[in-house]
Amino acid sequence: MSTPTPVNPPQLHQNPAFAWGMILPAGRTLYVGGQNGTGPDGALVEGGLGPQTEQALRNVLAVLAEAGTDAEHVAKLTIYLDPSVDPNEGYAASAKVWRARTAVTVIAVAPARPGALVEVEAVATVPEG
Repeated sequence: MSTPTPVNPPQLHQNPAFAWGMILPAGRTLYVGGQNGTGPDGALVEGGLGPQTEQALRNVLAVLAEAGTDAEHVAKLTIYLDPSVDPNEGYAASAKVWRARTAVTVIAVAPARPGALVEVEAVATVPEG
């Protein structure tokens, strides 16, 4: 099987949105570089954290698809948030686009790009064939 296997120890609280760890099967691994909430023209989408989060995740999905994989094969997301935003707004927006359960790390950092409120990286397996 080429999909990552969740690791959820029973002594930790269980969350339906993410796994505590993921075991990657042997094979090819894709590292998706940080994706901001930018459209095809490179401009940040308007509307704040929610729309930027949705677009950043769509951009991750586009890279996955181009590599021949999808969200179900993602083992880990790293999400960088501007410290001024309410992370709950980002979580709500992500549920509209991202349905896979992955390991997730969220870090509050100053944005590298002016106006960017979120950046998302991913690690995924790429099925053979």
